[in-house]
Amino acid sequence: MDNLSSLKIDRSASTSKRSKSRRWLYLGAVVIVVLIAAGWMRHSGEVVVETTGITAAYPYQGVTMLNATGYVVAQRKAAIATKATGRLEWLGVQEGSIVKAGEVIARLESSDVSATAEQAAASVLSAKAELDDARVDLERAKDLAARKFVAKSVLDQAQARFNKAQAAVAVAAANRKGTEVAVDQTRIRAPFDGVVLTKAANVGDIVTPFSSAIDSKGAVVTMADMSTLEVEADVSESNLSKITVGQPCEIALDAFPDLRLRGEVSRLVPTVDRAKASVLTKIRFVDRDPRVLPEMSAKVAFLSQALADDKRHALAVVQGDAIVQRDGKTVVFVVRDGIARIVVVTAGQKINDDVELAGVTVGKPDGVKPGAGLMTGERVILKPSDQIADGKRVALAQK
Repeated sequence: MDNLSSLKIDRSASTSKRSKSRRWLYLGAVVIVVLIAAGWMRHSGEVVVETTGITAAYPYQGVTMLNATGYVVAQRKAAIATKATGRLEWLGVQEGSIVKAGEVIARLESSDVSATAEQAAASVLSAKAELDDARVDLERAKDLAARKFVAKSVLDQAQARFNKAQAAVAVAAANRKGTEVAVDQTRIRAPFDGVVLTKAANVGDIVTPFSSAIDSKGAVVTMADMSTLEVEADVSESNLSKITVGQPCEIALDAFPDLRLRGEVSRLVPTVDRAKASVLTKIRFVDRDPRVLPEMSAKVAFLSQALADDKRHALAVVQGDAIVQRDGKTVVFVVRDGIARIVVVTAGQKINDDVELAGVTVGKPDGVKPGAGLMTGERVILKPSDQIADGKRVALAQK
């Protein structure tokens, strides 16, 4: 019997556990109800609104006929090499160096050709000395022949010797010129004013004009004339009728989003790329900036008319539906920390579907205080209803 009684199930422990479990369920339900109530109280009175951002726009966007993308290239660019073959002895430039036309930027070993040039110069001196001696003999022979002291054959011999000495001087001078050219070819010069873009060889490298040997270099540096920078952009042949030579453009560089430079269509390459159905269009820079570099990506806006300088700066714009009238004033409602704040504005010119907010700062909205002026990047309410007032709590519509 004792053994059977020990096998009896103790239900009191199970009942206690169920009681505790229900207690936690009740507590959880109460917490959820409290949170829901708090959320309802917090959101009660909120108005759900749609918003739009205040952005920066340029007046030229209103007269843009066509947009295209391309790259900045140098019209005049060269890989600088040499006609001679030899080991690079000195390199006087590096990437970014500014050089002038005719400036020596590198030099090959030239001891052998320099020695040959010195020998040629000595040969010229020797030939000139021989010529001087022959000239003296010729003058003497002429004098003696005039007095009938020598036969005419003696004068002829003196004349022949003089002519031969003159020819020897000419040959020696030509040889010297050839050796000077050989020496000069070991000096690599800049062909035009420009900037060194890349360096292809280092001191000690073998440089050859054909670069066919193993480990030899052809070009020493690559340089470009920065005054010839232009933008190359592909224009679809279907839009070609919108482009004319001399047409004003605005150039925007991806590297400098806030920079706008005036441009002008320089020329159209007279052939169509069959694969892309486009025509290569070249746009020259009217405004130049030292920060513009070859191979930068650029966006080009082709304009229907040129704009005055005072019409080229960025403006703050917003969708027209965000501007309303309140108490006879033109206002917008900006959302800051979930609160609608009324701001009086002055509507300016219209740029496509947007309207300028005159006097609004073009910049970042960091640190903007409630009631302060507007800045680009802030959110304003679209089509604000009569329910929207200054200080009204709002919630952004879910998209």
